Amino acid sequence: MHKVLVTLFLLAMLFPLTANAQESGKPATQATRAMQTQVLQSLDFKDMRDWENAKRGFIAPLPNKGRIVSQHGQAAWDLAPYAFLRGDAQTAPDTVNPSLWRQSRLVMLDGLFKVCDRIYQVRNADISNMTIIEGDTGLIIVDPLVSAENAKAALDLYYAHRPHKPVHTVIYSHSHVDHYGGVEGVIRQEDVKTGKVRILAPEGFMEAAVAENVMAGTAMGRRAMYMYGTTLPPSTTGHVGTGLGLKNSQGTRSLIAPTQLITHDGETVTLDGLTFTFLIAKDTEAPAEMHWYISELNALTAAENCVHTMHNLYTLRGAKTRDPLKWARALEETARRFGSTAQVMYGMHHWPVWGSENINAFLTRTSDLYRYIHDQTLHLANKGLTMNEIAETLQLPPELSQTFSLRGYYGSLNHNIKAVYNLYLGWYDANPAHLHQLPPEAAAKKYLAYMGGSQAILARAKEDFAKGEYRWVAQVLDHVVFAEPDNHEARELEADALEQLGYQAESGPWRNAYLTGAKELRSGTPKLMAAQKSGNRQAQSLPPALYFANLGIRLDGLRAQGKNLSLHIALKDLGQNWLLELRNAVLHASQVKGTNAKLSLSGTMADVTALFEGHLSIEEARKRGMLTGDAVPLEQLLSLLDTFSPDFAIIEP
Repeated sequence: MHKVLVTLFLLAMLFPLTANAQESGKPATQATRAMQTQVLQSLDFKDMRDWENAKRGFIAPLPNKGRIVSQHGQAAWDLAPYAFLRGDAQTAPDTVNPSLWRQSRLVMLDGLFKVCDRIYQVRNADISNMTIIEGDTGLIIVDPLVSAENAKAALDLYYAHRPHKPVHTVIYSHSHVDHYGGVEGVIRQEDVKTGKVRILAPEGFMEAAVAENVMAGTAMGRRAMYMYGTTLPPSTTGHVGTGLGLKNSQGTRSLIAPTQLITHDGETVTLDGLTFTFLIAKDTEAPAEMHWYISELNALTAAENCVHTMHNLYTLRGAKTRDPLKWARALEETARRFGSTAQVMYGMHHWPVWGSENINAFLTRTSDLYRYIHDQTLHLANKGLTMNEIAETLQLPPELSQTFSLRGYYGSLNHNIKAVYNLYLGWYDANPAHLHQLPPEAAAKKYLAYMGGSQAILARAKEDFAKGEYRWVAQVLDHVVFAEPDNHEARELEADALEQLGYQAESGPWRNAYLTGAKELRSGTPKLMAAQKSGNRQAQSLPPALYFANLGIRLDGLRAQGKNLSLHIALKDLGQNWLLELRNAVLHASQVKGTNAKLSLSGTMADVTALFEGHLSIEEARKRGMLTGDAVPLEQLLSLLDTFSPDFAIIEP
């Protein structure tokens, strides 16, 4: 069994930070209130079709008022602090974009829902949905949430209202942790080993699930704190959701490897009396993803590629850009094959769509959205516009922009345009003045000197703040803070500007980023518990090639200059031999049959990683008989490996 502390986009939620629910932000300004009024006038908020679909098939809410307790006695999930989103609060407060407010209220509809005969979903028990399909003799569980406690609670809710059939199959739709992390809440590893339960996933699932973002995991985890607003208190001036779901659960995460991989389009598998036809959607929203159609039920899913929001072509936590053309084509092929016969389409987030006409429209509009962003970004790039210019210029046509399911609640048009530009042309806009700019702190000091000092800048920034020019105020005061980090007046005014931008944002991640930035300007960069600074706590989950490659990233190249050493590692449990060689300030790892290395290290993968992660000393390793030869090279190598701390500064130097 692989137990995984994933360094994916959900790493930030593992940090033991508790937001103060009593905290409150400043009021919305007149400029922000005017912006919210403009949003109200630009969209048809009287359209209730999403509300009807989101409530359709409701059976029962989550028990205990939506509170799920982890195995450590902490709240893995708690809806009570978000009660302000419920009930008759249809009018958005002026501190929340009305469109985002609508989306967050829809997301708050929790509980067990009937999708169609034999298909049920538990929603808002995590950031994702858990789908339960009734086979002839057992249950087919699709995407068992982030945490085991949440997945178990979801299954218990289902059992409270439906016959108690055993779990027959688990399906992972794709390789992000919110679609597999809770698997041990619904099945046991032993059930898989004995063949009692099978697990299906798209080809490449394990490689993507374990490897994606490991190399930059610490940086992504810190950035994810901004994207998901993990330190923000739930309130009308704080956290109101992510647009894709409410938030991420904080329970126990696990991964049981698939027993069967889906490898090609049109592959058909019979699961407990139901016929599943799969389509591979590789390198779309996830590196490994798939869609499928159940012919007996006329039921279709496009996994996370078609949900009720514009998704991310680039995620603000940082990751490789996703390919909008592959994304669009996967949706087009799904519509072509199944759109005319499907009667319901259920997603891994949000609520279903019923009726073949509505399903086709949903698929084709979403496909057209990503293709439009792709094509028109390159259209303007080929006219000579730069990345930022295109992001300021390009707008969606009304037939796309007026559709709620295509609004930028999770992704945004602005940063998705930049993603497409970067995918094709990279970070450089060809202007040589931008080729080798000064770093932020050095540039900031020059800006202040040229602009007459911080007091002159503050005086003008206050005038611009009064005019509602919050983007510019944040941009210019960023220089003041980076030049004078102890300038409290500048920090507070920049925080005020970011806060208003957060109130105005339609995107949940944009709101979270702005408000987190404001919070850290006022309170400082949070200090995480020391336990979070000890490296990859579950590094034994990684295959040796990836783990040893990651050691190369931990190597301090400057301190490694002029040093040469070699280390032979015998992994007893895997039957593999590896050679680590340090030369030219680079750590090389290769699988070998034999070696002349003077120092040998032997043990299980868990033992070896424990040594490199600092959980096992060299003395203890020698006592266990793991070391042969002079330990000096190993001591030297360990001394050159850094441990990354995820509490580095972002909004300040």
